[in-house]
Amino acid sequence: MTARTASVRVPATSANLGPGFDTLGLALSVYDEVDVTALPAGELEIEVTGTGSAEIPRDESHLIARTIRYCFEAVGRTAPGLRIVARNGIPHGKGLGSSGAAVAAGVLAAKGLLAGDAELTDTDLLRLATELEGHPDNVAPALFGGLTIAWTENGAPRHKKLLVHRGVAPLVFVPDRTMSTSTARSVLDAEVSREDAVFNVSRSALLIAALTQSPDLLLSATEDKLHQERRGAQMPETFALVGALRERGFAAVVSGAGPSVLVLADGPGARLEAARVAEEAAGSWQPLMLAVDFLGGTVKLT
Repeated sequence: MTARTASVRVPATSANLGPGFDTLGLALSVYDEVDVTALPAGELEIEVTGTGSAEIPRDESHLIARTIRYCFEAVGRTAPGLRIVARNGIPHGKGLGSSGAAVAAGVLAAKGLLAGDAELTDTDLLRLATELEGHPDNVAPALFGGLTIAWTENGAPRHKKLLVHRGVAPLVFVPDRTMSTSTARSVLDAEVSREDAVFNVSRSALLIAALTQSPDLLLSATEDKLHQERRGAQMPETFALVGALRERGFAAVVSGAGPSVLVLADGPGARLEAARVAEEAAGSWQPLMLAVDFLGGTVKLT
């Protein structure tokens, strides 16, 4: 294989958005950037800078390296050696889709390295990424941008991308602590009541309308009865901040599995007011004034 470099950029994501558990995801304007160069077989070089870099392995267990090898094997090709240079902007272990972004970066890098030899379509990218990540609600917006609805049909992941109303102004509060997705999932009930299920179905439907057409409905549309309260004991400061913001009229939710908090404000002014509420809350919170990323992951060859 001719040596080539695939340069990849992928956005952070926030999954669930309150009621849309394991279904809805939003791409946000914080990014990981990765350059992957094909080397002779068996060679592996990894450089990582930025957020979480100290904890990331530099061996075969590196998630992007594993993802690229998985994609090559899926199309019946032998993976080359790899030089991976990653610049991480997405906070790790904070509920902003860092692992999903790494998987998305890996499948996009594989797409670039395989160009001219084997084609990976958007359907392939989502399938491969979901097989590695376990569910598509983070990888879909990381790959395709915007607001995504993800579901499984006949065993295969599917997605629909929607454009978000320009009045929606995302704000994320990032704490200094982390939370693993597996830990956050361990407290969830295996079964829920019909009443709670109907409640979340109605709010998820309303949330699509609020995000795409009517931002004034965001507070009601982000109510949830399936997962956030059950996770409260694991991250009390997160749960308290969500409650304080919602009491003041802001559409605040746990971002993904937490512990970050996402506010879907209905304008820049409301976003600044929400930031002032967080200043009074318990814990140390880094506010990130973000935009919705509409492009999703990109790959360029050099």
